[in-house]
Amino acid sequence: MKPIIGITMGDPAGIGSEIIVKALTNIDVYEKCRPVVIGDKKAMEEAMKIAGVKLPIRGIDNIAEARFLFAFIEVLDLKNIHLEKIPYGKIDADCGRAAGEYIEKAIQLAMNKEIAAMVTAPINKESFDLGGYGKKYRGHTEMLAALTGSEKASMMLASGNLRVIHVTTHVPMRQAVDLIKKERVYNTIHKASEACRELGIENPRIGVCGLNPHAGEGGIMGYEEVQEIMPAIEQARADGLNVEGPIPGDTIYPRAKSGTFDVIVAMYHDQGHIPVKLMGFLHDGAAWTSVSGVNITIGLPIIRVSVDHGTAFGKAGKGIANEQSLVDAIDYAVLIAKNRKLG
Repeated sequence: MKPIIGITMGDPAGIGSEIIVKALTNIDVYEKCRPVVIGDKKAMEEAMKIAGVKLPIRGIDNIAEARFLFAFIEVLDLKNIHLEKIPYGKIDADCGRAAGEYIEKAIQLAMNKEIAAMVTAPINKESFDLGGYGKKYRGHTEMLAALTGSEKASMMLASGNLRVIHVTTHVPMRQAVDLIKKERVYNTIHKASEACRELGIENPRIGVCGLNPHAGEGGIMGYEEVQEIMPAIEQARADGLNVEGPIPGDTIYPRAKSGTFDVIVAMYHDQGHIPVKLMGFLHDGAAWTSVSGVNITIGLPIIRVSVDHGTAFGKAGKGIANEQSLVDAIDYAVLIAKNRKLG
């Protein structure tokens, strides 16, 4: 049985609804899974006009009503946004609240095993905050961790054969350095191995970044590699994992691109995000021409895969958004669901 994939609509003022519409005109998606949108039916109908697509949209009240037929887009309709008030391309509290409600609903469905996985369109953190969620969660990952009772959730980015998991993510750099501790690095190495196995890579080759220039030069440029990162690597090796490092951040990625590593452990947000987006994002000098790659949340009892881009307010409502990252996210969600034997 093909897995049921719940796709959250994201911030209604962004490009989420448009890229969902475009992705679901692709029959290949329906051949791999049974997709259902978690959002607002009227907003999806408006996205259909924006995208220049003509397909019937069917609102449903629960997953059991879904038929999963190609050429019909089915929306679990939360009826939580006023269409005439959607301010495309702008920060808005109502849109942030609605986006949070889509995530909450998808988590509930996944925890109840009504869907095999959730795929998320982007949210805007300022709108999310204004909508009442920012006081509790910094973003998607933190919300997922809290609502599933997962204390050690991490993000893994993937574009082509480059996969990166982070020891720290959405924290200031000063705080990120303080968080680079042996236990945290060790746990992230194990999450990298676990994530690769769920993608069908049985004995992953794991490369671990250093934190400091030249991976610290034996302590000359910083002590974190000697005192925290290397001991974590040694412990992971003792567990039987295939780990190399710490390797300077400016040399590890060319090696990964060539196929030396299946996954990279990055120490902080930009150390991991920049190379993945360099691989997956294309810009012609005036506009983004292609956006691919995904964000997989590791360490949850449910499957969550996201697009690896934001709400793209500059494109919202114009019909020019690219759906490739969402298609990639659906593919990854299906792969992980099959490897977990969920359907």
